Amino acid sequence: MSGPEVVRVAAPTERRNPSSYDLDLLPTRDVLQVINDADQTVPGAVAAVLDAVGACVDLAVDALRAGGRVHYFGAGTSGRVGVVDAAELPPTFGSPADWFCPHLAGGRDAMWGAIEDAEDDVAGGALEAQTCVRPADLVVGLAASGRTPYVLGALRAARALGARTALIAADPHAAARDEVDLFIGLDTGPEVVTGSTRMKAASAQKLVLHAFSTTVMVRLGRVYSNLMIDLSATNAKLRGRLISILMEATGCPEPDCTRALTAADGDLKTALVSLVSGAAVTEARAALARSHQQVREAIALLA
Repeated sequence: MSGPEVVRVAAPTERRNPSSYDLDLLPTRDVLQVINDADQTVPGAVAAVLDAVGACVDLAVDALRAGGRVHYFGAGTSGRVGVVDAAELPPTFGSPADWFCPHLAGGRDAMWGAIEDAEDDVAGGALEAQTCVRPADLVVGLAASGRTPYVLGALRAARALGARTALIAADPHAAARDEVDLFIGLDTGPEVVTGSTRMKAASAQKLVLHAFSTTVMVRLGRVYSNLMIDLSATNAKLRGRLISILMEATGCPEPDCTRALTAADGDLKTALVSLVSGAAVTEARAALARSHQQVREAIALLA
C-alpha cells in the first residue's frame, strides 16, 4: 500500500510566469520588453515592505550604537548582493569596515563562481554564525526562496546566541518567517525565466539593502542634508571634493572652507559645524563628541 501523496507547493520564484511563455520564440526586442515590463513591478514590491525595512533600520542603529555589528548571510545571488552592499559602505560613508559583515555560502570563491552545495550546508551556516556573531549584533538573512539551509542555519544559531535576526525573502509566506524577529517578505512573483532569482528577486533585495544601509547611515549622522560628510581625504581629488561639499553645505566661499578644513585637520564634520555655528574648531569637535557625531545636534548645542 502506498503512502499519502506528497504535494509540494513551489515558492513564487519557482513558478512559471504566464507573461513569458514562448520567450524563446520572441524577437530580441520583444524579449527585452517582457523583461523590462516585469522589472517595473519590483519597486512596488519594495514599497509594500517599507515599514518592515524601517523596523530593520531601527534594529541596526540600536546594534551599532551598542557596539554591535550587522551581518548579512546569503547564498548565491542573494549572498553576492549582500557582499556588494556591505563593500560599498566604507568608501561612501566612511563607516568602519566591520560595521557591516557579509557572509557568503562557499566563501570568497562563491563570489565568482557557483558552489551549489554550499547553500545546502545548514551546519556550515550555523558554525559561521557561532564563530563571529555576538549578542549585540543584528543578523540579516538573504534568501530568495526564504528557505536556504545555510541562511536558516545561521539565523537559528544567531538567535540562540541572543542576537536579533531578520530575513529578507521573495516569498511573503515563507515558512521561516516565524523563526526570526523581523520578516521582510517581498512579493516579486514568478521570474521571467522560471527560477532565475538573479532577476526580479535579486533586484528587489538590492533595492531593499541599499535603502536599508543608506538609511542606517543617515540615522547615524553620516549624511547632512543629502551630502556625504564622513569622507576621508586620501588624495588631492578627494580633498577637492570635501571642499565642494563644505561649500554646498554651508554656502561659504571656497577660501573659508579651505581654511576651516585645514584647521580641522581634514575632518569634514568638524569643519562643517565650525563654519555653520561660527564656533572654533575645538568647540565644534567637542560638540560633535557630545552629540554622538550628529551634525545638526552639535550645531544646536553651539547656538
